[in-house]
Amino acid sequence: MAKTTKKPEPAAQKTTPAKKLPTKKVKKRQQVKKGKHGGMLVVLVNDVEHLGKQGDMVEVKPGYARNYLLPYGLAVIPTDENLRTLEQYKIKVQKAREAKIADLKVLAEQLSRLPAVTIEANATEEGHLYGSIGPQEISKTLKGKNLMVEPDMVRLEQHIKEANTLTEVPLALGYGIEAKIQVLVVALSPGGRR
Repeated sequence: MAKTTKKPEPAAQKTTPAKKLPTKKVKKRQQVKKGKHGGMLVVLVNDVEHLGKQGDMVEVKPGYARNYLLPYGLAVIPTDENLRTLEQYKIKVQKAREAKIADLKVLAEQLSRLPAVTIEANATEEGHLYGSIGPQEISKTLKGKNLMVEPDMVRLEQHIKEANTLTEVPLALGYGIEAKIQVLVVALSPGGRR
């Protein structure tokens, strides 16, 4: 009689839990959104002159965004998270902007009630100034009267170079608020020279 032998069961059929292999982390690359003209879309964090207000999505050249707007924190790439954060801050910024506009209107009213601003400068006997009176000097004189006007707010067409003249100087305070002041340049007396 022939003997029958049992074949041994393969080891793979045993019931042992399979080990999970670690999954490879894949970093998802953030694609930059392109505008209709081929530029880069960014969301402005702050107001940028000649570009837009805070929260606006604007299209700019890629180099301008990479080299200026993004490194200096003036703009961010429009991701979902950045857009949500910006929406939260828009309300706070709008309130701050309204308060600043109210302050500028009060400043414009104070400037309009101001009589002529007198600036003393060294001049020749004919009335020609040794230097000239520009935005810096006008701003410094107004700050001396507790009127916070920065030099870039003064819109002087040309510097004042004559003494004993009354000149009307326009001021652009910001947010479309403008004012005008009268500047009187007076020559220093000979005893007042240094």
